[in-house]
Amino acid sequence: MTKKTSNRYSPEVRERAVRMVVDHGGDHASQWAAIGSIAAKIGCTSETLRGWVRQAERDQGLRPGPTGAEGERIKALEREVRELRQANEILRKASAYFAQAELDRRFRP
Repeated sequence: MTKKTSNRYSPEVRERAVRMVVDHGGDHASQWAAIGSIAAKIGCTSETLRGWVRQAERDQGLRPGPTGAEGERIKALEREVRELRQANEILRKASAYFAQAELDRRFRP
């Protein structure tokens, strides 16, 4: 199952929104309240902004989990593995086809 996403917000907008959450966190009762307030101002959902904040925290080493660069590397490696498995399957089928063709050719009178 693939997830369809769009990059409606530029990296600059994302960075600014995260910076606003960090800067104005003390003005609100909780980080979630700050996220809700700032998300309404920039026009995204609170959950979207929360994800950006969590990823920024992982990138800075404040939260456990893969950083953005590690996530991109994992995606690239998974894509490469998928392509190699497809190529191996094609080669396996081609090998079986030609082996069968060779057997059929040998036993013809």
